[in-house]
Amino acid sequence: MDINKLPLHVGIIMDGNGRWAKKRLMPRSLGHKSGMNTMIRLAEHAQKLGIKYLTVYALSTENLSRPKDELDGLFGLFRDYFTENIKKLYKSNSRVKVIGDLSALPEDIQKLLIDGEKDSPADAQFTLVFAINYGSRAEIVNAVNAAVEKGEKVDEGKFSSLLYTSGLPDPDLIIRTGGELRLSNFLLYQSAYAELYFTDVLFPDFSAKEFDKALKAYAGRTRRFGKI
Repeated sequence: MDINKLPLHVGIIMDGNGRWAKKRLMPRSLGHKSGMNTMIRLAEHAQKLGIKYLTVYALSTENLSRPKDELDGLFGLFRDYFTENIKKLYKSNSRVKVIGDLSALPEDIQKLLIDGEKDSPADAQFTLVFAINYGSRAEIVNAVNAAVEKGEKVDEGKFSSLLYTSGLPDPDLIIRTGGELRLSNFLLYQSAYAELYFTDVLFPDFSAKEFDKALKAYAGRTRRFGKI
């Protein structure tokens, strides 16, 4: 793959874990577990290709209204596997960044995520961004309120610095698995000129080969950013 045609930053809406499990007559929690394994494999694959940033939509603000047993299962996965998998990424010179409102999460999950970011290598060449309890509309409202409280008039650059994604480049490519054709409140401001790629493949089945298909589709497009 031509490294010059690779996106710098890829976002993934990881959809289809529950449906993947249901098709196999398995609990939804096992679908989330399989999805977590897929996510780590994709992060390792993206880093090897030379992609610098991968943002994964792990939990939206709307997802917090799901049944308690499903959320407990998802948080249990973080407790059981997050630190182990993140340490593997550290060894490959990767860092973790977390975006979203962590205050609504269980305290031990907050600590796991904060420590995962804090303990990351300082000179990392790859960044895995977890969007957890993340909602783009809430993010934008928070940024507006922050500017109002400071009494500042902002331009695009200043406004971007008030978002959760401050310091990150805008995504070049956003992938959604699972067959749905929408962004679902994911990086709405940042994705103004992102290329979009939708696939029917459920996320646990979204292999490195499927990821490469998305990258090849991206490489074949011409990005004009509103120009001729």
